[in-house]
Amino acid sequence: MHETGKSKTCAWRWQERLAAEAFEGLLRDKTRPSRIKKLDPAFAQRAVALTMEPPLAEATHWTGAAMADAAGVSVSSVRRIWRAHGLQPHRGRQFKLSKDPEFVDKLRDGLYVDPRAHAVVLSVDEKSQSRPSIARPPGLPMKKGRAGTMTHDDKRHGTTTLLAAMNVLDGAVIGHNMQRHRHQEFIRFLNAVERAVPAGKTIHAILDNYAAHKHPAVRQWLARHPRWIFHFTRTSASWLNAVEGFFATLTKRRLKRGVFRSVVDLQAAINRLLEGHNANSKPFQWVADPDKIIAAVKRGHQVLDSIL
Repeated sequence: MHETGKSKTCAWRWQERLAAEAFEGLLRDKTRPSRIKKLDPAFAQRAVALTMEPPLAEATHWTGAAMADAAGVSVSSVRRIWRAHGLQPHRGRQFKLSKDPEFVDKLRDGLYVDPRAHAVVLSVDEKSQSRPSIARPPGLPMKKGRAGTMTHDDKRHGTTTLLAAMNVLDGAVIGHNMQRHRHQEFIRFLNAVERAVPAGKTIHAILDNYAAHKHPAVRQWLARHPRWIFHFTRTSASWLNAVEGFFATLTKRRLKRGVFRSVVDLQAAINRLLEGHNANSKPFQWVADPDKIIAAVKRGHQVLDSIL
């Protein structure tokens, strides 16, 4: 007791372990029951059942604190229960189910999975209303314990629209900045792509159903350029257009936090990002299984029909 500074009862327990387990029994601390009582399974069942129902208060979803009050457990217990059952009521995801009768046929079209021989497959779209901003005061720099910041008040002067066509065979993007995105600008962009694609190659262009893409003048342009074939994505299925991934990267990596003094500066920044992307472009690979997508869409329609 004097050598270790422990109590008499502690020394007695060591003696008992030495007699029962020999020297090896003293090499590790003996396990003891937790001071916190194990949560009654009834509380966990109640928390899970409540999570599946609308909140008791005038709210749209459950929070940890609200569930703790309703179920009579601590917030940490609620988090452990939700984690164990894979529940995340505090998070939400948006979705849109296409009601187009040709959705399945378009999904199985095969342009991404099996590109046409001796042809170029282009994913075409517009990134519109990109605006230069002059943030003031400037954001605080990032340092240990604090993320980079940016102010919400800024001045905006003019807009620019990026028309882009991504070649799914190598991932390269042909992009041009325009002031507007009418059918006139779209035809100018098509002429630029026509000059960029080698002669003798059939061009399959994947587009959404924007009105400028179906303008009579655009149809006349198509009649004069027979090697072009338009493939329109189905209604409420713009995610089938591969160039949307490039636009997402452009927004998150260059536009969202960028500060540009003018439209010219904004366009120059976009062009530099295009150059960097094309210098390290990779072929687009469609990895999603069409059968799984179709099955998920059917399940979504069945659930919505049962609720509505």
